[in-house]
Amino acid sequence: MKKIIVFLLMAQMVYAQNFTQKIDSLLKSHTEKDGAGMAVMIIKAGKPIYKDGFGLADVATRTPITAQTSFRMASVSKQFTAACIILLENRGKLRYEDNLLTFFPDFNKQTGSKIKIKHLLTHTSGITDYEALIPPNQQLQILDADVLQMLKSQSKTYFEAGSKFRYSNSGFCLLQQIIEKVSGQNFVTFIKANIFEPLGLQNTTIYETGRPIPNRAMGYARNKEGKLFFADQSITSATKGDGCVYTSLEDYEKWYNALLNNQLFNTEAELKKINYKIEDVKDISYGLGWFNGKGNNGLELYHTGSTCGFSNVVNMVPGSKFLFVYFSNIADNHALEEPIRDLLKTEKIDDTTVDFEKALSLTN
Repeated sequence: MKKIIVFLLMAQMVYAQNFTQKIDSLLKSHTEKDGAGMAVMIIKAGKPIYKDGFGLADVATRTPITAQTSFRMASVSKQFTAACIILLENRGKLRYEDNLLTFFPDFNKQTGSKIKIKHLLTHTSGITDYEALIPPNQQLQILDADVLQMLKSQSKTYFEAGSKFRYSNSGFCLLQQIIEKVSGQNFVTFIKANIFEPLGLQNTTIYETGRPIPNRAMGYARNKEGKLFFADQSITSATKGDGCVYTSLEDYEKWYNALLNNQLFNTEAELKKINYKIEDVKDISYGLGWFNGKGNNGLELYHTGSTCGFSNVVNMVPGSKFLFVYFSNIADNHALEEPIRDLLKTEKIDDTTVDFEKALSLTN
């Protein structure tokens, strides 16, 4: 019996080594020498089977990417903003049915009376994209409070609230303002005290101009010739509600475990309250900062993050304790997800069955 156990353990070790070699080879082949890169983590049956970084977090200082490197999450940040709203709702501080006038009495009465928190959390508000309202000569970075000022006088929406899906950064900037209004605290203070610190996310923070970020990855993009250049910030990269969280592989694993174990709330139960089936897309809904659907192993959650200098993907299957994380400090670098996922499927590691391929295009 002991010989059989030893044999099985050795076989598992050899299999793990082979997989590690294959994914290492794949990631190295997509990493330029002395260039920016990526970090990848895979958890299978609740156990990390891969966690590593390739390339440089900061080309100027030649700092390598590691599991502790903090990447800007872009729209992956939305799940953290939504988590703050869930906490406030569970504490009775607000209701998902509350409309915008509840928090912003000077908001346009026509739109403010119809748009509710639940619409913001599902991208069904129809509210104007704030990016379309930015003055052409704008030089300073836009903040969430600026988004509120731009939107509150708007008398028209793209459609009636609750009738359609249209991805909206505006909505999550308004959620950030609601969090501050209801909690009576600065958003950074609230999210630190209620999420980051309780979960031990020591390497997770919110971007604020001029404030240092430990282990920070700087952002890069490619020019027409394919050469990397520094592209870390833009005028729309400082809004907090829709995309300003910085986190690392190690901290995201803690966040994943917190969601898995319902440490702050039960995600699946909350999605039953707030979720919207996206029209014309098979089997995909959106709610609470997640594209989601039901697969062979139950609920599957997925989100991408795209901004100047960064490309991210997170995908989890709570029922089978599977997690796939891909962070890159290169803009428009999502194409690498496909070969990685192909390898995971070939190796029978990927537990997902919902096709989230269209999710990235829905965020544009």
